[in-house]
Amino acid sequence: MTTPVLYGIPNCDTVKKARTWLAGQGAAYEFHDFKKQGVPAARLDDWIAQVGWEKLVNRKGNTWRGLDPAVQASVKDAKSAKAVMLAQPSVIKRPVVEWGGSTTVGFDPATWALLARR
Repeated sequence: MTTPVLYGIPNCDTVKKARTWLAGQGAAYEFHDFKKQGVPAARLDDWIAQVGWEKLVNRKGNTWRGLDPAVQASVKDAKSAKAVMLAQPSVIKRPVVEWGGSTTVGFDPATWALLARR
């Protein structure tokens, strides 16, 4: 299996929980920091294809709530969602993890345990 890549922001509580869980499992992983490295546009296309833009846009987070209502209203499809996610990486639900063929969004220890064993 290839090494999983965890995408997120280091100070995000969910990302912290996910990284702690991975360390506790002794699982090797690569961390991609949205703040320092940005959102990889090509990967974003793959995530949208695999899990859907609706799952990637965190409409419950502070970043979303802080967006101008016109920007929020403009997010109606994959193209418009991608534009907002590239401009405001913190609007992406975290963590996004690539498990070598599959992608997960959010932290779910039960699902991760299955994927980490593959």
